[in-house]
Amino acid sequence: MGRRRRWLAIALAVGSGAVLIGMVLVVARAVSSDERPHIADLVGVVISAAALALSLRETGRQSSARTYPAGADALESAKEVLAEQIARQWGDEAVLRSLDDPAPIPVRWSVTEDTKVMDRPENLTPASLYLSGSSADVAALAKAFRALRRRRLVILGGPGSGKTTLAVLLVRELVTTRAAGEPVPVLLSLAGWDAARAPRLHEWVAERLADGYPLLRAPDHGPDMPRRLATGGHILPVLDGLDELPASAQAAVITALNRYLGRDDQIILTCRSREYAEAIGQAGDVLTSALVIRTHPVDPRTAAGYLRSCLPPEPGQAWEKILAALTAAAPPSGPSAALAEMCATPLGLWLLRTVYAGTRADVTPLLDSHAFPDAAALRAHLYDHLVGALIATRDPSVERQEPFRPRRRHDPDRVRRWLAYLAHLMSHPRDGSPPTRDFAWWQLARATGLFTTATRVVVGLVTGLMGGVVAGLVFGLMVGLELGPPAGLALGSLAGAVVGLMVGLLVWSEAASWQHKRPGFAALRVRGRGPSSTLDIVIGLVGGLGIGLVTWLAFGLWGGVLVGPGIGIAAGIVSWMERPARDDAATTPMSGWRADRVVNLLRAAMTGIVFGLTGGIAGGLEDGPAFGLAIGIVCAFVGGLGGALVGGRHRAWPAYLVVTYRLAFAGLLPRALMPFLDDVHRLGLLRAVGPFYQFRHAELQDHLAGVYEREYRAK
Repeated sequence: MGRRRRWLAIALAVGSGAVLIGMVLVVARAVSSDERPHIADLVGVVISAAALALSLRETGRQSSARTYPAGADALESAKEVLAEQIARQWGDEAVLRSLDDPAPIPVRWSVTEDTKVMDRPENLTPASLYLSGSSADVAALAKAFRALRRRRLVILGGPGSGKTTLAVLLVRELVTTRAAGEPVPVLLSLAGWDAARAPRLHEWVAERLADGYPLLRAPDHGPDMPRRLATGGHILPVLDGLDELPASAQAAVITALNRYLGRDDQIILTCRSREYAEAIGQAGDVLTSALVIRTHPVDPRTAAGYLRSCLPPEPGQAWEKILAALTAAAPPSGPSAALAEMCATPLGLWLLRTVYAGTRADVTPLLDSHAFPDAAALRAHLYDHLVGALIATRDPSVERQEPFRPRRRHDPDRVRRWLAYLAHLMSHPRDGSPPTRDFAWWQLARATGLFTTATRVVVGLVTGLMGGVVAGLVFGLMVGLELGPPAGLALGSLAGAVVGLMVGLLVWSEAASWQHKRPGFAALRVRGRGPSSTLDIVIGLVGGLGIGLVTWLAFGLWGGVLVGPGIGIAAGIVSWMERPARDDAATTPMSGWRADRVVNLLRAAMTGIVFGLTGGIAGGLEDGPAFGLAIGIVCAFVGGLGGALVGGRHRAWPAYLVVTYRLAFAGLLPRALMPFLDDVHRLGLLRAVGPFYQFRHAELQDHLAGVYEREYRAK
């Protein structure tokens, strides 16, 4: 019934528009041909068409709101689509991070024995107090979590101890085995939550859902779906990295969670053990009703078994010596002590496997206690060689069936330098914002502080010069052919100056807002878009009919027939294009960047074509084909610039474009930054969390930020 009412409303609105335009046509025919060029007399027609378009849009919004009530069906539909994206997202990440190759690093966990960091036993599920297990059997952990009375879990451990990996495995297990009605687990980095400014967790989760999963903003899901999911208990927030926040902010998070979480609200939280103890001490309370588990160090025998499973059947004498030292009955000592300490964490095991087992490099130097006196020195050595090892072992491929290999070969030294700067930028943003673990490409201009007034002036000058040169050349050439070179030079210069000044000032004034724009996550597809999106085309067409009527009365029948519908349909398509679509593909940093780029380029192309046709037809009908061609070229170029840099709702990509040119000129980052980061992600140095990139480990980001300070900043 709702679908029928919506289409009936659209049909009535279009019919009313047709009647209105028909009435205007009757009146127009009564006007003499001598009076038709007086455009001022036809302002009422334009106002009527605009009013009709606004009425249609409001009707469509009300119809859409009526069609999608806040009921169980709409919510369950959105949850199913979100769950599919989450499952696909973390399935791909597991492949990129080699979590299942050959198997996850076995990390043991158990309920903490530190009673000071966990709630009273009477506030917990009694059977859960003696739980223990391993990441090798994450299904058991998921079952235990579901058996908790309040379904609240805190995962503690030391640096690099596998907390995030355990959370990722748990998210993947929970979403793939999710029963009907269960909330959807969503992994979120806590680094982006300012609990002092926005203490309600659900409000922040809704913002992150809207940014990270734009399909939830598609018209088919109804209005405000991210908020409805977050506040209605349909999302299980998996909050990663409480320890990444400043100490005062950590305590604020604990306080906010205890104050605003409802009785049935579920949550999973990861944090380093020491920082969590300090946070609850400063907050004066533990996380209510949350079971607290901690990861255990990987014992040497388990580490040796994992390494052996990653090596060929005959690994060589050096590896056998290392494996023997790890599996010896006596605790490792001497040269092997530092190696055993490093292998006690999943991070250390991954580094050793990647840098040495993957490259078949000689591991003998790792037993040199003078070169590597402790585990920290070993990790620093492995970090320094990590980039080169991953590039050497993962050959590029452009085949679609190879989605987990980089697309091009990179120079390891340049990659290391660029990533060092990126890590430094994330740790020390130039705009005064707090350090972050999330890289958002649309915030690059703001974070670097490079989109200055001087930059905007240069952008205005360049675009103004481009528009002025085109206008001057076209007008100068056309006038020169008619009246001679002196007149062409004079009038061409005048036209170029006027057009260039107009374009430059307009772009300069609008450029200030670019760095604050959110990306347009629109998808250019028809399937998944309901009649509410089709309404944009209808509105544009009705408005175009009004414009066409004015053009017809002013310049003749063909002017109205070609110009009006063209403008209307183009405006409708641009509006339709900038709406989110219900897309099955998971949102990633690259998909969001590509979508915003396409939105901007297509908007520029469509406005350029429409303005060019409009100006060309009008000029041709007035002063002949030659003049029409000149006007058309100028209008197309200026209109395209305006569409790209001024029109529309989404202009994050132009700001990114300008800043990456500046960064590339300074040698800090590559010009093709996002394709480069996509390759780095495929190499396994970055991970994707929704639309954000993160370094694979926080310690890797910190190490590279230090490398930039020591090796590159002074150069």
